Amino acid sequence: MTGTEPSLNEIDTTRPHPARVYDWFLGGKDNFPADERLGRQIMAIEAGAPRAARANRAFMRRATRLLAGESGIRQFLDIGTGIPTEPNLHQVAQSVAADARVVYVDNDPIVPAHAAALLHGTPEGVTEYFQADAREPGTILELASRVLDFDRPVALSLIALLHFVADEDGAHDLVATLLGALAPGSCLVLSAMTADFEPENVRRGIAAYGAGGVTLVARSQAEVARFFTGLQLADPGVVAVCDWRPDTGADGEPPVSLYGGVGLKTAA
Repeated sequence: MTGTEPSLNEIDTTRPHPARVYDWFLGGKDNFPADERLGRQIMAIEAGAPRAARANRAFMRRATRLLAGESGIRQFLDIGTGIPTEPNLHQVAQSVAADARVVYVDNDPIVPAHAAALLHGTPEGVTEYFQADAREPGTILELASRVLDFDRPVALSLIALLHFVADEDGAHDLVATLLGALAPGSCLVLSAMTADFEPENVRRGIAAYGAGGVTLVARSQAEVARFFTGLQLADPGVVAVCDWRPDTGADGEPPVSLYGGVGLKTAA
């Protein structure tokens, strides 16, 4: 593991953190009362928030299986990792390709405290974690280059991350910087919050997060699709995450307030 594991007294447990609120939605144990309070406030507004979190994780699993399988990608860079859940991205990728190399990046100091769970990969593969902020793509690329070969295709996963970065704060620049460092054949896997389906509930949810000190931005389908500019979108394009190549028997689920898509980089 990279770096030194922080002690709990180095972690601010008095303020909610998106990764820990998400962990609470997923039924995890690695969260604190402030996170649970905000999670309950969100659920009072939108009772389906845990379902959205589960749908988002299921989208990640389906996209990772596709890229490790049909697309033959063996390198994965997951930014905004969050607290480990089962199965995590490396477990999905390495179940398809045992030699897959996976780099996780997150800025929450609680994540490395649980990184032992992240680092249980296959003997043939590599699983590594680095602590860095998504708003510093140059730092992320330098760290990831210690594990990944950027002359070969990489799957860049930005799952439920960019709704914490507004356009005016450089959301498109950071995606462009990351994609610009990747070889042709690389892919972008992205999900982001939208108000297209339930505008009032999302508006109230954004306000609740804001009261907890967390900034959120909702984007339309066209605004999410803009992140894929210059990429070849995989079918079915940018859709609600539960509608992106759903597993058998999952058809007909009501949409959740997250768009997702997968795009292929075809040129340098």
